[in-house]
Amino acid sequence: MSNGKGFIAEFKAFAVRGNMIDLAVGVIIGAAFGKIIDSLVKDVIMPVISLILGGKVDFANMFWVLSEPQGYAGPRTYDALAEAGANLLAWGNFITILINFVLLALVVFMLVKMTNKARAAMNKPEEKAPAAPAPPPEDVALLREIRDLLKK
Repeated sequence: MSNGKGFIAEFKAFAVRGNMIDLAVGVIIGAAFGKIIDSLVKDVIMPVISLILGGKVDFANMFWVLSEPQGYAGPRTYDALAEAGANLLAWGNFITILINFVLLALVVFMLVKMTNKARAAMNKPEEKAPAAPAPPPEDVALLREIRDLLKK
């Protein structure tokens, strides 16, 4: 019975450690940020690409049919064909997800770069005026006086 209590106490200490809380916050913010990037790609970037390509192009329905189910006469959309059991190569969806990844990686790279720059600035020792040189030891000063007297 004491092993169970020790395990629970150890797990509790692990779960409330600062690193775990930081990780949880990071995961939550990352998930929300992923949704922002998805929306940016789906609602902003892909419509612009569609316009450049000459009209309303739905990248979700960009696919090649590798094999159709026999006797299929339904609509030629990705969802309908996939539900009917067609073998599809969905290259449009792949391009959309690839753009999501590239944008997310770019933003994470920039965040890490800014964080490293901020940490470096915080850890940089304050610049001080150069200190005056320490006076020479007493025996060196005495030898210099003797040398100067001998030169006369």
